[in-house]
Amino acid sequence: MSEEEIVLLPIVAIILLAQSFFLFFNARKHGHNHWLWGILGLIQAPMPLLIYLLFVRDPKKE
Repeated sequence: MSEEEIVLLPIVAIILLAQSFFLFFNARKHGHNHWLWGILGLIQAPMPLLIYLLFVRDPKKE
C-alpha cells in the first residue's frame, strides 16, 4: 500500500460513515426504511445520498 492510499483510507471512511449516519437518521425521521439507507450509505458515495435527497425525500412535506 502506498503512502497516499494510507492517508486517503481514513478520509474515505469518515465520509462514508458521515453519509451513512445522515441517511439513517434522516430516513428514520421522515418514515422511510432507515436501515436500508444507512447500509447503502456505507457501501458507496455519493450516489445513495443524491438519490435519497432528489427522489425519495419530499421537500414539500417538511
